[in-house]
Amino acid sequence: MSTNISPLRIPDEAKERVRMLFMAKHALWGGGMHPEDGNHAIYHHEVRTTLENLGLNLQFANSYNVLYERPDVDFVFPLLNRGGFVNSEMLIPILCNMHRLPYLGAMPFLRGLGDDKSVSKLVATHAGVPTAPWFCYRRGAPVLEADLPPSPDGRWVIKPNASSASWGISDAFDWNGVTNALADIHGQGHDAIVEPYLDGYDVQCAFITINSEPVALPMLWYEREDTQKLWTYYEKRDLVPNAEKAALKRFDHAELAPKIEAMAKTYAREFVPFDYGRIEFRVDLKTGDINFIEINLNCNLWSEKVMAKAAAQAGFSHADLMETLLAECWRRHALIS
Repeated sequence: MSTNISPLRIPDEAKERVRMLFMAKHALWGGGMHPEDGNHAIYHHEVRTTLENLGLNLQFANSYNVLYERPDVDFVFPLLNRGGFVNSEMLIPILCNMHRLPYLGAMPFLRGLGDDKSVSKLVATHAGVPTAPWFCYRRGAPVLEADLPPSPDGRWVIKPNASSASWGISDAFDWNGVTNALADIHGQGHDAIVEPYLDGYDVQCAFITINSEPVALPMLWYEREDTQKLWTYYEKRDLVPNAEKAALKRFDHAELAPKIEAMAKTYAREFVPFDYGRIEFRVDLKTGDINFIEINLNCNLWSEKVMAKAAAQAGFSHADLMETLLAECWRRHALIS
């Protein structure tokens, strides 16, 4: 496990000199839960507070409009990923590219590649990393049973191809159930990916970039009571009372952990430079089967989620994590030496 890493630091003069725009849906929210987005609003407020406490030269925005003309800033920290329309996660990087304005995170093509679950599984296949069979039913294309991937247990998972936090996920046990789920997702304007249900646990491999190399943080896993139960968006956002809490713990399985980390490193190399991201695998502890599920670039940086928890296992505070991400990215863009 890669734990012998130290936080990077930004010189005081650069904290004052570099004008940074922090963009998030709840960048101007006063803290506390949001009626629709739940703990996402707490998350954005926390990141803002951490950045303020680092003494950075900050401006704030909660909409894309601020980038339609070139803002008077030197750098953008984009957390406005879920904009309410398809492929919204690519808009800030594209607008920044138009203004030749550096930003934290991967370039638009890589963001889109990572957010397209089907194409990201093609990358896994190319990299020799195992992933379950799948088919992406694109909106407007024929919906054919012949394209349905095999499922030995007769259970399929259907989700929006670009969903985050398990938005829109459901399962089905026959073709009729699959087509109903597809129609629902297509009706909301999204492509849908279908794959067999894999029993097991979600193992999370978080990466940060140091000296242009993706560095694996200690792996974590969600130790759940019922691995057969789908975990929904509303549960992940803490909007369901009395929902099962999935405990996030360190994954130190003597045999499987090194295998997963090797797969994750192989996969991560396909996306460099991406600054930070989380690669998820479904692991069956009974059979030893490991399957790539998805990559999440510009993933959640809240102290209660995987990236910050994994960094904490490596000895990083939330402020250490933010400063390290910025220091590496600013160096890459020649904002600091």
